[in-house]
This record gives sequence, structure tokens and C-alpha cells, in this order.
Amino acid sequence: MKKLSLIRLFTPAIGLTMLVLSGAASADAKQDIIEARQETQIWTTYALSPYLRANDIKVQVHNGKATLTGRVDEDVNKELATQIALGVGGIKEVDNEIIVQSDYSPKSSYGFGETVDDVTITAGVKSRLIWSKFSYIATKVETKAGRVSLSGAVSSKEAKDLAGRLAANTRGVVGVKNQLTVTDRPTTTESISSVAHETGKNVEDAWITTKVKSNFFYSTNVSASDIEVTTTAGVVTLKGKVSSGVERALAIETAQNVRGVKSVDAQGLVF
Repeated sequence: MKKLSLIRLFTPAIGLTMLVLSGAASADAKQDIIEARQETQIWTTYALSPYLRANDIKVQVHNGKATLTGRVDEDVNKELATQIALGVGGIKEVDNEIIVQSDYSPKSSYGFGETVDDVTITAGVKSRLIWSKFSYIATKVETKAGRVSLSGAVSSKEAKDLAGRLAANTRGVVGVKNQLTVTDRPTTTESISSVAHETGKNVEDAWITTKVKSNFFYSTNVSASDIEVTTTAGVVTLKGKVSSGVERALAIETAQNVRGVKSVDAQGLVF
């Protein structure tokens, strides 16, 4: 009877202990997942940064503290690594053990950050071409290490030259290979119907304004934040301050080449 009583006495205690241990293990697993996500977020941001992506940096997170190790070539990059880590949710402290080595040569291999850059550039060029006054349905855009290749068919030399300029003035582009061929015949029946649909489409003023602003944003040489854009009955009005006559001329040309724009009033655009 005594043995049975003892078993009955200890059974709930054992169950409670197992429950506590199980809960602790579950909490630990959850914390491990949070820390892994934080490490991934910090590393991904480093990989996307043109200043840090090629450096040898390792990240470890524990209880809200990020420990950074590795090498960079400048003090400013070490500080940047700290600020990026502190910007991640849940990171309260950073132990930056990164060594600044002036003669350190960051690796130059094509990696994750470069891939994202190229995809972004391709999207930017395509966006500018889609809303151009010319049709670029049969145009293919490819980007590798910031160098854009244009291939396919366009309807005129003017369209080919404009495509090259739009690509060259897109943010992040370091070079353009314009292999577009000029032809007066659409490549497919689908192209014919698409061109007809796009040409006859009534583009609304708000839409035009959005696309002009978008083109300014993608442009390397136009400050989108300093130029006010409004559209009335297809007439685009630009106001604001630019740094030079070259930037002013490029802003006007960029607006003129957006589909649906009838004319551009740039009297309020000064430098």
C-alpha cells in the first residue's frame, strides 16, 4: 500500500516536470527560430548593400545581441554594419568585432546582391519602355553586372535610339548593348492586335503623371523628389528646381516620351 501511495504521490509531480521541460524546450525552439530569422535579415541586408556585400562578415544573434565578426577595408563600413544590425527588429545590442584592414581586398564574385541589382535594373528598363510613346512589345531586356542588353525588333531608328537612351539613363546601369533591329512589320499577329489596342487606349491624366514620376525615379540623372508633375488633358507640367540645363533637358525628354503625353510645359522648371 505504501508503494502504491508513493507512486500516486509522485506521478503528478513527474507529469508536471515533463510539462515544464516540454514548455522550456518549446520556448527554446521558438527563440532559435527568431534568432535565425534575425541573422538572415541582417546578412541579407549586408548582401544587398554595395558597400558590404563583398566583405567577409559573419553574424550571430543570441538574446537580442548581434555579434559581428570578419573583415572590412574601411571604418565607415564597420559602422554601417553596426547600424544595419541595430535596425533589425528585436536587436537591442551589437558587439562589433569586425577587423578593419586597410589592405583587405573584398571578393568580387557575382553573388546574391548583384543578382537582385540586375533584376531590379531589368524591371526598371522594362517599365520605362512599356510606357514609352513607342511600342517595345518585341523587345527583350537582359542585365548582367549592370550592363543591359537590348534585343528584338522595333519600328524605327528613332525607337531604337530612344530605347538605348532610356536604358542608359536608368539607375544602376553601367553600360548598354543596343542590338535592336529596325523593321516595319510586327513579329506576330498578337503584336499587331496589342499595338492597335495600346495606340487607341485613352490614357488618363493621373496615369500619365504616375508614369512620368516613375520614369524620373528610375533615371540616374533626374532628381524625382525635386520635380513636381501634373497632367491636364495630356499636357504635362513640370515645376521645381534642377541642378543644370542638362538635367532640365533630360527631364523634359523623359516626360515627352511617355505614352499619352501631348506636350510638356517646363516653364516652371528652373536651375
